[in-house]
This record gives sequence, C-alpha cells and structure tokens, in this order.
Amino acid sequence: MKIALLGTGLMGQALVEHLLNENQQITVFNRSAEKTSKLLDLGANGATTAQDALKDSDFGILMLSDANAINEVLDQIAIETFNDKVIIQMGTIAPEESRQLAKRITESGGRYLECPVLGSLPEARTGTLILMAAGSESDYQSALPLLQLIGKEPKYIGNTGQGATVKLAMNQLIAGLTSSFALSLALVEKEGIQTEQFMEIVRDSALYAPTFDKKLDRMLTRDFANPNFPTKHLAKDTKLFLKVANQLGLETCALEGISRLLEISLSQGLANTDYSALFSAVIEKQ
Repeated sequence: MKIALLGTGLMGQALVEHLLNENQQITVFNRSAEKTSKLLDLGANGATTAQDALKDSDFGILMLSDANAINEVLDQIAIETFNDKVIIQMGTIAPEESRQLAKRITESGGRYLECPVLGSLPEARTGTLILMAAGSESDYQSALPLLQLIGKEPKYIGNTGQGATVKLAMNQLIAGLTSSFALSLALVEKEGIQTEQFMEIVRDSALYAPTFDKKLDRMLTRDFANPNFPTKHLAKDTKLFLKVANQLGLETCALEGISRLLEISLSQGLANTDYSALFSAVIEKQ
C-alpha cells in the first residue's frame, strides 16, 4: 500500500511510526514542516506540499485538528489528484462537516471514508486504536487492510456522519468522567481523607472506570506535562459536541459546566498539557 498522511501532530507522528514498523510505504506532509523531520529519519518519505504527498498514493489519511485545517490542506490539492483515491478522515469533526467533506471529495472523483479513532499515543504506536468507520461499505472494504494495521477490530458504523457522531459521544464521556472524578478527588483531598482509602472503595464499586487510575497520579502530583491528548483538544471537542447536541434539541447544561472548567484550564496556561489538568480548574475556584 502507498499511503499519504496529512497532519503529523502527536497522533499523526505516532501512527506513522507504527505504519513504518509494519513496513508500509508512507509519505508525510505537515503545514509546519519541522514536525516531519523525525519521521523522515525513521524512513518516511517527505513532501513539501499536500499535492505531492497524495499524488502517488492509494490512500490519504487526514489526521488534522479540525474541519478548517482539513479544508485548508485540501485546497492545496488539484481536483484530479483525488481520482479514485480513498481519503480516510481520522480527526474529530462534526457529522455535518464530515458529510460536506464527503461531498467535496466524491465530486472530485475521490472516495471518502470517515474513520475517527479512540485511543492515544500508546495505542497509535501499537496498532490498537478503536476505529469507528462510516461511509460507503465498499470503500470501507477497500480500506480494511489498512485499517486493520491501525486497529485490531475496526468497526463499521454506517452512513457518513455516524462515525463522527459516535466519536463525539465518546469524547463527551472523556470530559464527563474526568471532570466528575476530579471533583470527587478534590473533595476527598480537601477533607484530609487518605486517597488510597477512597480509591479502594471506588475500585470495588460499580462506579469505577479505568481512566480514574490512569489520571490519578497526574492529579495528585499536579503534573500534567507530556500529554497524550492535550486539554485544548478536549476543550475543542466539547464545544463541538455542544454545538451538535444543541442543534438536535438536547439539554446540555451539565456539559456546559464542564466546558467552562476546560476554559478555566486553558486560562491557567494548561492548553498543551494533559486533559487531567481539569483537576487544576476544580481546585482553584474562579
């Protein structure tokens, strides 16, 4: 397979490292060229434009931050370059944004598959991401050999937009679980209760989620450096969920409070830290 990957941020870099370990031929492009240097040293081919990255590839993977970034990169590519190529969109965007991308690419002669991922850097580097694909089933089958390198059991959700919807739903759970745990932990800490005593009760209950232990040490030590998923991305995804949910007439007041906590974290200079930095917002009432 000849693969182009457009967008070499944290997740893009980790995914390229994995695909190179799987002996795949991959060309990378990033708007900030310095973010590709490590990947070139590892054996990836570099391209100075998105057009050059995609032109000789069978698959194009979009690993970009939002729909605006995606369209900015696609604007650099000549329409004929999309002809019969499978473009796989793996970022977190709104369902309607994904449907508009599908329209743009198919009208250019390409094939579009949305396939947002759940997991972080360790899963990207080991090919164990959870994949939520949606679009044409024939395009899904064409991309399946590649998807199986990225995640063990890719899931075909249905029509374009439905994979994006499930991804937003999952990221809302990330925000909800993390903020709820942060608030409970802060309360216990303020009252001088031993953290491990509290955690033993939590682990023995039906309320336990593995993410609690994954984030526990970061919260206790206030060490949010070296993120797998930065706070700024969770803040962006939470706002995106709110926009979509409000359009569908859902009551979002609970998530609006979490979104405010995320904004407080950003105001504390924690945008590029791990999203467990929500704890910092909880313990410092504004």
